[in-house]
Amino acid sequence: MRFLVFCLVALGALWMAWAQDARVGELLPREATFENPSGRLTVLNADGPVATKGHPFFEPVGTNGRACVTCHQPANAMSVSGDAIRERWRASGGKDPIFAAIDGSNNPSLPQDQEASHSLLLKRGLFRIALQWPPARNAEPEFTIEVVSDPTGVNRDPRWGLTGVAHAVSVFRRPRPVANLKYVLEPDSTPFNVKLGVLLDKDPETGLPVSMNMMADARAGTLKIQAEDAYRTHLEGKKGLTPGELAQITAFEKQVYVAQTWDRGAKELTGGDGPGALGPANLLKEQAGVLNSPAKPVFLSFAAWQKDTEFRQSVARGNDIFLNRQFWVKNVGHINSIGLGNPAKRSCAVCHNAVMSGMDRAPGWVDLGTTNYPTWTEPDVASTTAELPVFKVTCRAEAKPHPFLGRVIYTSDPGRALITGKCADIGAITMGQFRGLAARAPYFVNGSAKTLMELVDYYDRRFDMRLTGQEKQDLVNFLGVL
Repeated sequence: MRFLVFCLVALGALWMAWAQDARVGELLPREATFENPSGRLTVLNADGPVATKGHPFFEPVGTNGRACVTCHQPANAMSVSGDAIRERWRASGGKDPIFAAIDGSNNPSLPQDQEASHSLLLKRGLFRIALQWPPARNAEPEFTIEVVSDPTGVNRDPRWGLTGVAHAVSVFRRPRPVANLKYVLEPDSTPFNVKLGVLLDKDPETGLPVSMNMMADARAGTLKIQAEDAYRTHLEGKKGLTPGELAQITAFEKQVYVAQTWDRGAKELTGGDGPGALGPANLLKEQAGVLNSPAKPVFLSFAAWQKDTEFRQSVARGNDIFLNRQFWVKNVGHINSIGLGNPAKRSCAVCHNAVMSGMDRAPGWVDLGTTNYPTWTEPDVASTTAELPVFKVTCRAEAKPHPFLGRVIYTSDPGRALITGKCADIGAITMGQFRGLAARAPYFVNGSAKTLMELVDYYDRRFDMRLTGQEKQDLVNFLGVL
């Protein structure tokens, strides 16, 4: 057994080195397993082994040495973790392509050889996302933006800033996992955003509705659009991706699945008569687009663990809290503002309602309050310790105000509103999937929760859930095995 564990650790280390270097001539096996702080994660390629030589997901195709895999690491559930990023800085002396000035630093104008210039990536796993202002799809937005605090200097930079050459708002966000995408991309059963009563965006090639759940601000509806945008921005590509390269990238992304398969407390997660939602093989097997119900709960049944080991019982209790523990949800844009009442008594699974992923079946952008004052996860506006920018957003007199925050809002990331220009969307962020959480800390779009316990603590405070210490630990144990 010790020899097996040693081999798995060694394989994970070798794989991590390969993925970071984007070396060619390797074969990505059908299954590969990697160590993380909670146990082990397995990456499953449904289409079989992938030849990486010449593959545009694994080889640099832009101008800054990056490939898609630079920021979507197999060992980190096809995202990145803060620990892995810090190790890459140490190992490369800051020369790893992940630290490219364009978005791997706080501000491209800063000296790039200093850790302080990359502090948001190193501390929180955040990349700079520069978005055109006003947005292309709404040249006359319902609000104005003022930069109140700019600790990185980028939003007031004469080249990169809001009033500079770029005319861009820079926010800082975590990269989402490029895995389990059949659950992310499956649109709702109607062509409408059922929350807002507006049409979903359409795939420009097929004319069919798209889920709008892929990105934090839902700005890209298809994998091709996202890949082309990432090529131009994150990879600083100049020539454009060829149709063949786009086809290779999207085909790989659609067939890769990730999930925990072994946990230090629960041990083996996928054997015997255990929970049917755990492990990537079950993600491959199950149907996408299913809504939470008593017959088929979000992560299926943990009944087999209710009388198992102490840790497995804790996981089962955490799943029960997630599904059934009701609390008062209040002042959440696109939840309490769409006719459900404010407050409304709900459980976690009412919003995180998509079976197997924990996302929202409808387009899942909501203003939970993580980026908007006063419920945000950051220090006070005037704090000298603030790391993220602060914007003052003022809704125009003729516009409908934000449903709970009125016309003047302080935010570290306006979220979906930077795309739509609508006051009601300020701070709205699309829910992410729950899979592989143990391998890709920190959490929330702004990387403000270093651990799953900090994530649970935020919800407990935000909604006055009054969870006991044991209930919090049960939720953490449950989330950690997914």
